[in-house]
Amino acid sequence: MKILVLFTLCFLTACSARLTGDRKNALKRELENMVEIDQVAAFIPQGKYKSYSTEEWNRFKDSVFTSHKVRVERIFNRYGFPGIDKVGKDGANHFWLLVQHSDKYPAFQKRVLRAMDKEVKKGNANGSNYAYLYDRVEVNAGQKQLFGTQVTYEVNRTGRAIPKNGLIDSVNVDNRRKEYGLEPLVEYLNMMTTMHYDMNKERYEQMGVKTPDLY
Repeated sequence: MKILVLFTLCFLTACSARLTGDRKNALKRELENMVEIDQVAAFIPQGKYKSYSTEEWNRFKDSVFTSHKVRVERIFNRYGFPGIDKVGKDGANHFWLLVQHSDKYPAFQKRVLRAMDKEVKKGNANGSNYAYLYDRVEVNAGQKQLFGTQVTYEVNRTGRAIPKNGLIDSVNVDNRRKEYGLEPLVEYLNMMTTMHYDMNKERYEQMGVKTPDLY
C-alpha cells in the first residue's frame, strides 16, 4: 500500500513538473491556434469555403470539432481543467470554447463542467463561460436552462431570440446571471435578437419586419 501511495504521489508530481513555463506557453499557442480554426468552422462559410457544398462544409466542420475534442481531452486528462493559473485568461477561455463546441461528446463536456465548477469557485476560471457550458449541456440533453444563454429564434415570425427549451427558474434567472458575471437576460436577448436580425435583415424586411423585435 505504501509503495502504491508513493508511486501515485511521484506520478502526480511528475505531471505537475512537466507543465513548465515553456510548456505553458506552448499550450497557450496550441489552444489559440485551434480556436482560430474553430471560429472558421463555427460560422457561415467564408473565403475559399464559400465554394463548398453543404455536405463538404458539414464534413469540414465535423472534422474540426472532432479533432479538437480529441486534443483538448488529452490536455484535460493530463492537466485537469487548464485554468488561469496554467494558461492565463485567454488560454482558459480558448479551452472552454473548444469544449463548448464538442457537442457530439456530452459525457466529455460534463466532465469538464464538473472540473470547471471547482475552478470558478476558486477564481481560476471564468464564471460566465461556466454558465454557457452548463446551459449547453442541459439543452443538448433536452432540458431547460439555468442561465438562458442558449437561444433559438422565432424565424417564421419576428426573429426574436428566446431561451431554447425554456428556463428552470425565470423568477431568479437575473440574480443567477449576475452571480456568474452575465448581464440581465433581457439585455442579452435583445442583443442576440439584434444580431440575428442584422444578419438576416433582407429576409425579415420582406416579411414586413422593419426593425428588431426587442423585449
